[in-house]
Amino acid sequence: MRGGIGDTVTVEPLLDPPIGFAHRGGRADAPENTLEAFTLALRRGATGLESDVWLTSDGIPVLDHDGVVRAGLRKRPITSVPRAELPPHIPALADLYAQCGTAFELSLDVKDDAAGPVAVAVARDAGAEHRLWLCHHHLHVLGGWRSLSPSVRLVESTRLKHMKHGPERRAARHAELGIDAVNLHHTDWTGGLVTLWHRFDRYALGWDAQHERVLDDLLAMGVDGVFSDHVARMVDAIGRWAA
Repeated sequence: MRGGIGDTVTVEPLLDPPIGFAHRGGRADAPENTLEAFTLALRRGATGLESDVWLTSDGIPVLDHDGVVRAGLRKRPITSVPRAELPPHIPALADLYAQCGTAFELSLDVKDDAAGPVAVAVARDAGAEHRLWLCHHHLHVLGGWRSLSPSVRLVESTRLKHMKHGPERRAARHAELGIDAVNLHHTDWTGGLVTLWHRFDRYALGWDAQHERVLDDLLAMGVDGVFSDHVARMVDAIGRWAA
């Protein structure tokens, strides 16, 4: 344990320092999921970026939250649109690496299952495979991706209430399947749960960490990464944790 934040005793994470993921590139500061946002987040000190990945109709992984684009009065799913016809603000995954390099962790919420293997291939080509975190809400999908790469981090994004057989069984299942981490809403985490996942040598990640107190509490519990829209606030919290 290290010195606390305020009066809180802080537990050590598995990752030191914890990763600060700029959620959708830090959407409080710039248009979400754009190269502008990603670049600004890294400049402000984020050590990780977060986005959502889909495949276009011609097989290009692109970064967008909703997965739909407007065509006149209609909305079309990105999966039905070729890359060349997407609006210019939607970047391809390869564009992100070309613009921002690879010196950061990248968490991708895989909204289109077919995008997972292609995202791994793009990250591998960029030399960033070992810094890619693939997130999904189904264990069987994540388990199927383990054979794609020994170094990609696989993350189950879920809620505590969905763990039908309890958190200990879930953490053990993660270890069996080679799933590296769980990503829970900040309200689900307790210090005991973080310790449980660490006992199985699995990472604990917390999302929707928007406020100072939430960030400080998660870091004091020993989580290994936080996701926030507010990059400066998140970076400051990690700095307080490290002090």
